[in-house]
Amino acid sequence: MELILSTSPAKLTLDPACQPELTLRFNLTKLTLDPARQSELSLSPRLAELTLDSTCHPEMSLSPGPAELTGDPQHQAKESLVPKLAELTLEPVHCRPELMSACADLINDQWPRSRASRLHSLGQSSDAFPLCLMLLSPQLTPGAAPIVVGHARLSRVLDHPHSLLVETVVVARALRGRGFGRRLMEGLEAFARARGFQRLHLTTHDQLYFYAHLGYQLGEPVQGLAFTNRRLPTNVLRAFSKPPCPQPPCKAPVLAAQAIPRSSKGPPLPPPPPLPLTTSPPPSPEPLPQSPLETRYRDLKGCPIFWMEKDI
Repeated sequence: MELILSTSPAKLTLDPACQPELTLRFNLTKLTLDPARQSELSLSPRLAELTLDSTCHPEMSLSPGPAELTGDPQHQAKESLVPKLAELTLEPVHCRPELMSACADLINDQWPRSRASRLHSLGQSSDAFPLCLMLLSPQLTPGAAPIVVGHARLSRVLDHPHSLLVETVVVARALRGRGFGRRLMEGLEAFARARGFQRLHLTTHDQLYFYAHLGYQLGEPVQGLAFTNRRLPTNVLRAFSKPPCPQPPCKAPVLAAQAIPRSSKGPPLPPPPPLPLTTSPPPSPEPLPQSPLETRYRDLKGCPIFWMEKDI
């Protein structure tokens, strides 16, 4: 069906003899339909606000004006609730205690745990480390508390005074895949760098490529300090932080020839029964080095874990 403009510049009517191709013959700024023929053409509900693209000639297409384009109200409401990356801030949880409960809910949604235990762990955050950082987004309502978008925990590293261990990195489920994880990591790197630290360490089970894209490389395990206190010497902290030493492998007993004891009286005693032969288990093969597909390290549950690090 071809759409033909009448000579009236403010009126648009349909020519019944035209075939199903829509063309415009005059350069108009507004278009309307003849009320008697509106049932034959379905356009936007805001029909009178459609403008014409004057770059096409002689056939012209309909294009809505930039300020007059409307969308699905439900879709617009969802998009308006998504925080903007430029408006996000990074703050320690001990500086915003009123948000500690919301932060605990965010972490427990990923790693379920006792709420009281989670709040107690967050309550240990301090400038002396460990320190918990929150990625915050301002509320649309002025004066309302900000929204907790993400979280990460920073701890000192034993024997590495210029390093920090990054743990418990999480972003709200509804906001994943939108760049908030990258924003969180870049923010905590700047936070650590501003305080004189030069390297970050972390572990991951399934986000190897995400951290690799941020510049992290495979590294060796380090020991994070669950608490720090200037009054305690380093050797005391080291004693509490070291993992238990592995037991040395068992060795087979050495079988030596033994003299048969003889009694001064009576017949000689029978020889003792032979000792059972025991052999040590075969030595385990050397662990393979880490690779993007394999790792020699395991967590407390025995699951493969990758250690990664980055100079900041």
